[in-house]
Amino acid sequence: MSNHRYKIVYCTPALYSAGGIERVISLKSSYFADVFGYDVTVIVTEGKGKRPFFPLSGKVKVVNLDLNFEELWGTSFIKRSFLYLFKQRKFRRLLSAELMRIHPDFTISVLRREINFINSIKDGSRKIGELHVNRANYRNFDVKSKNFFLSLFSKLWMYRLITHLKQLDKFVVLTDIAKSNWPELDGVIVIPDPLSFPIDEKSTLTAKRIISIGRYAYEKGYDLLLRAWARIERECPDWTLDIYGMGERGSYESLKQQLGIDERRCFLHGPLKDVKAALLSSSIFVLPSRFEGFGLVLIEAMACGLPVITFDCDNGPRSILRDGVDGFLIDPFHIDMLSEKLLSLMENSDKRKLMGLNAYRGSTKYDIVQVGLQWKRLFDTLVSENGV
Repeated sequence: MSNHRYKIVYCTPALYSAGGIERVISLKSSYFADVFGYDVTVIVTEGKGKRPFFPLSGKVKVVNLDLNFEELWGTSFIKRSFLYLFKQRKFRRLLSAELMRIHPDFTISVLRREINFINSIKDGSRKIGELHVNRANYRNFDVKSKNFFLSLFSKLWMYRLITHLKQLDKFVVLTDIAKSNWPELDGVIVIPDPLSFPIDEKSTLTAKRIISIGRYAYEKGYDLLLRAWARIERECPDWTLDIYGMGERGSYESLKQQLGIDERRCFLHGPLKDVKAALLSSSIFVLPSRFEGFGLVLIEAMACGLPVITFDCDNGPRSILRDGVDGFLIDPFHIDMLSEKLLSLMENSDKRKLMGLNAYRGSTKYDIVQVGLQWKRLFDTLVSENGV
């Protein structure tokens, strides 16, 4: 395997927020720089002056183009359209200049705004796309919409996207299921997200605490989890539910009150910096998402020896979790079944420990060493195929 010290550029909107993509890119960029000795630059467009939320190696360079696409949120359609076109043209010009200056071996896009033009930048780099959501929920276009114009727009948008993806040197998705969702493409490979910490410590599973980590958004299904918890909380009065995530919590606090949930045993927290510590102090992990691109926090919970419960939603969980072995895959979005499986683990410590041990063992293939080698092989292969 080559020991070539590649130049890598990641293109992503931001590093300052507590999202899954931010965590994964911070982790992989640091690993590439610290372990492989690669020259790594992350180019972002948002959060000028803000520090990365997650740890980032001092060897990784961050270039902020300060385009602030986020200011488009909440503006009128007309203003947003003009501002977007202006910013997109500026983005293309600035990103092109940076790539020509850096002259990387590989440019990796997480398929945000740069996918519309990145293949046309002749900086000599191999272009790699990296998608962290499933196809059905990418950009949230409903291709089955009954609205003729929306349906037509979504089909045209997807046709254009496929054209861009075909021009990439390689397209990376996170699961075999995700790969099967792109039959039009030939250069699709599967590399999962890595664990953000070593697999070296397990929860004792004695704390009577259920945990969920994600984002306060509809797709994360916290409303479903709260409804399930409301049905069983009185049966296990010594257990608590802790939910962590970024986003607006107001509607979920209101739902807690509507459901009559005990405020002293159900807590809605902000985002976590130390995910591992929170998982190690818990005994059951729940992922109530309506859809997932992968489920990074799912494998993190497994690596901490927690049995996990998740809906069998689109894409991620079924590629990771062995139902009845590491935990439970539940029919989407069966609140009664979620309550039942939660209760079964809360009341049976032996079952918790057995499933937790299985989950711990099953998480080893997501270790950063294993995932890092898959990326290194990809880089080496692209170089050998196309020449240095």
